[in-house]
Amino acid sequence: MTDTQQNGRVLITGASAGIGRELAFQFAKNGHDLILVSRSESALEDLRIELEDVHKISALVMPQDLSATNGPNKLVNKVKAEGETIGILVNNAGVLEAGPFVELGTKKAQRMIQLNILALTTLTSLVLPQMVGRGQGRILNVASTASFQPVPMLGVYAATKAFVLSFTESMSQELVGTGVTVTALCPGVTKTDMVANVQDDSHMMAQMPEFFMSDPEDVAKRGYKACMAGRVIEVPGFANQVGAAWSQMQPKWLVRNVVGFLSRQTDLSK
Repeated sequence: MTDTQQNGRVLITGASAGIGRELAFQFAKNGHDLILVSRSESALEDLRIELEDVHKISALVMPQDLSATNGPNKLVNKVKAEGETIGILVNNAGVLEAGPFVELGTKKAQRMIQLNILALTTLTSLVLPQMVGRGQGRILNVASTASFQPVPMLGVYAATKAFVLSFTESMSQELVGTGVTVTALCPGVTKTDMVANVQDDSHMMAQMPEFFMSDPEDVAKRGYKACMAGRVIEVPGFANQVGAAWSQMQPKWLVRNVVGFLSRQTDLSK
């Protein structure tokens, strides 16, 4: 058992489905006790039973809507009330909306910012001081390959994930020597229910070739290993790594115009 396992549970937000669910299995498989968080208590209970039965770990269910302004604070207060310590924080909860910004609507844009940025930042700010005080801890932030460039029709989503990546990189430097590491997991388009729902409404997303889509279990495996190794950025999949590297090496004007051109061509093919 590692020191991190001895000094707290792994709290995973958005644990009831997709990458979050697969991350729960990866941590449980490696002997970590968990705190499972999402809005759906029934889905979390089903997951808890399966994890405890298969991997013989202890998992606590804490349903919480983190898109609510006081959601993160309520969650941390629940953890404290149970007398638990968070040894690893996995900021996975997020929402994806696609389409032209002018048609997106204020509520959808605000919800993405609230959940993808504010909830992640607030949870980190509430948990990090205790980790630093103990001299150990890990944080895994789920970003996206959309972090590396602007993405028309996913403008707000890409911007929120760019924040997650930049925030992670900044924190990784601030925390050098503290015993706490921060990792950004940057998957490409992944076969999850969230992506499937967007594909139903987005022509651009619906045209995504199957071989470009990542398997959530594979993404979670890479995320777990990167988190435990303390790597700052993890991009699963060779094609995603090439794309991320290309966008970082090119001038911003070129990346912006190439991505914009491809987006417009996709839209015109409807």
